[in-house]
Amino acid sequence: MAVKIRLKRMGTVKKPFNRIIVCDVKIQRDGKAIEEIGTYDSTKEPHLVKINKERALYWLSKGAIANSTVKSLFKKEGIKQQKVIRKKKKSKNKK
Repeated sequence: MAVKIRLKRMGTVKKPFNRIIVCDVKIQRDGKAIEEIGTYDSTKEPHLVKINKERALYWLSKGAIANSTVKSLFKKEGIKQQKVIRKKKKSKNKK
């Protein structure tokens, strides 16, 4: 299952705001999400961005791909997309 992190449009006709969601690639823009990890309001000055950093890093470590808008929001909030390096532990200790 391929997973993306993208925006889901909410609000009324001339007062939009967006939720940052994790969803399957095949789901529509405003479809059902796996998890909501933040909000983005572009109508306010300065733009309001609230992101749960722990959950964002969790999903990025699991292989979720952020779209271009979400990547720029992550960059502004200081969330870096890092590959998770797993160290192999030796089961036997040599003496």
